[in-house]
Amino acid sequence: MKTITKRELSIKITDRLGANGHEITQQVVLEVIQTLIEEVTESLAKGDNVVMRNFGAFQVREMKAKIGRNPKNPGKDVPIPARAAVKFKPGKEMREKVATTLGVIRENHKKTKK
Repeated sequence: MKTITKRELSIKITDRLGANGHEITQQVVLEVIQTLIEEVTESLAKGDNVVMRNFGAFQVREMKAKIGRNPKNPGKDVPIPARAAVKFKPGKEMREKVATTLGVIRENHKKTKK
């Protein structure tokens, strides 16, 4: 499995838009991606939900306080305070497309085990 960085994503978007006849630079696309990330983050920090149809929805949920274990000393309890966490729920289109990748994931997992 490959990791796609913001830079690689901006190159792919620039190439795709260029193939469709749009003149746009990688730097502009990178700025758009960064601005999108900042706007989503700011909205979530205010407690708003962010919904992008066919992509998914981001929302902030409360993670309740709990007692965890110290991995270095498993007998010792460690209190974990309540916190806010971002949850992502994929949209229908994304769920359907990603559901077809199970074979690819299993194949890659077999390769890494060898």
